[in-house]
Amino acid sequence: MENETYLALSALQHYAYCPRQFALIHVEQAWADNRFTAEGHILHARVDSGAPEQRRGIAYERGVSLISHRLKIVGKMDLLEIERGEPPRYFPVEYKRGKPKIAHWDRIQLCAQALCIEEMRNAHVEEGAIWYWEVRRRERVDIDEELRAETVKVIDGARAVLESGITPAPVNDKRCKGCSLIDLCEPSTFARDRSARYIKALFDSADIVSAPGDDEWAQ
Repeated sequence: MENETYLALSALQHYAYCPRQFALIHVEQAWADNRFTAEGHILHARVDSGAPEQRRGIAYERGVSLISHRLKIVGKMDLLEIERGEPPRYFPVEYKRGKPKIAHWDRIQLCAQALCIEEMRNAHVEEGAIWYWEVRRRERVDIDEELRAETVKVIDGARAVLESGITPAPVNDKRCKGCSLIDLCEPSTFARDRSARYIKALFDSADIVSAPGDDEWAQ
C-alpha cells in the first residue's frame, strides 16, 4: 500500500450521502459529532467487541478487517456470517443506528465490503444485510450487478475528489438537517451567497448592455 491511496470503506457512505461531506471529512480533515454519530459510535463499539462464535453450522466473525487491492479500499466490517458448505457462504452484515433508507448510501458501503470479501477469500457474495437499530431488524440486500456498478462508480468519484483536493459545493437539501457537519458546511449561507452573486452578475450584464457607447455620447 506504500505510496498508494486506499479509501476507507466508511468514506464511501460519506461520499454517496454527500460529496461535500466526504470532502470536509477526508480532504479538509473536519469532523463534528452530534447525537446520531455518538449513538453510532456506541452501537459499533458494542458490535465489534463481541467474540467470534459458531452456532448451527454458521460462524460469526466480528470486527473483520477488509481490503481490496484491486479497488484500493480498506476498512473493517461489523459482522461476517460464514455458513458451512462447499463452497462456504459469506454473508456480510453492517449495523446502522437509523432506519432503512430509499437511497443506496448504506447499501453501497455493504456492497464494498462484499467486494473485499470476494477478493480476499476467493468467493462470491450474493447478498448481505443491514441491521437498523431504530427499527431493530435486518434489511436484506442483494449484491447484484446494478449495486456493484453503482458502488464502483462511488469509489471512482470519491477518489477523484480526494485526489483533486477540491471540496464540492453544498447540496442544501433535506440531507443537511441530520448532518453533523452542518455548522462547518453552512449550506444555507452558501446558497444565499450564490444567489447574491447571481443577481449581481445579472445587473452587471444589464449595465453592459444598456450603457451608452461612444457613438451615442457623440450624438
